[in-house]
Amino acid sequence: MRTLKITLAYDGTRFVGWQRQAKGESIQGLLEDALARFEGGPVTAHGAGRTDAGVHALGQVASARVTFAQNPATLVRALNANLPGEIRVVSVEDADDSFHARFSASGKTYRYRIRDTPVADPFERAFEWHLPEALSLDAMSQAATLIVGTHDFSAFRSVGSDASSTVRTVTRSEWRHSAGALTYEIAGDGFLRHMVRAIVGTLVEVGRGWRQADEIPALLARGTRAEAGATAPPQGLFLVSVDYD
Repeated sequence: MRTLKITLAYDGTRFVGWQRQAKGESIQGLLEDALARFEGGPVTAHGAGRTDAGVHALGQVASARVTFAQNPATLVRALNANLPGEIRVVSVEDADDSFHARFSASGKTYRYRIRDTPVADPFERAFEWHLPEALSLDAMSQAATLIVGTHDFSAFRSVGSDASSTVRTVTRSEWRHSAGALTYEIAGDGFLRHMVRAIVGTLVEVGRGWRQADEIPALLARGTRAEAGATAPPQGLFLVSVDYD
């Protein structure tokens, strides 16, 4: 047996998300099917993050235990030949037998894109949230800094999440603006389901003037999801990278 570390990029627009579902195509399912062609039997691929339907990835990582002997460079070409064009295997590496894409991860970085021009870009509509209104970048940036640190993020998780702990450490939370697009990047040791999108939705409300930046600490302290902002739509979100010690 050998353990593979597989890095993927994908356009998640038409998929049900990373995780295999009873209905619809998933990234995990398609990757497992491609690996099974070489294995001659079922293969389980574990992803570092369970990206939702419509969410994209620049650097998703998967691990899989297999017995076939093809070298990593050959596997990159062969897997891409068996995957739809929206999914690309960027690299394949042999990893230590103890490596697990999810449980070995020490951190992740996500990016969210907003188009703040009067007219949406038709070529980017599947990859950003269009908000044709003025947003205060200064207020959003001020609020974003208050996310950094170790907090209970109950106010920014989906109702029904089964995470054993809601405490996470965020090491970076910042906005930048260029060429008609606002980009938010957040990095941390882990993220709850819909956490990034809930944070973005809340920060956008700050940018609209619907709430003040200095409300963030109180939201974190009370931990009530209904008090935070709406969940931002999925198409603007990208899993940028996964860190391993």
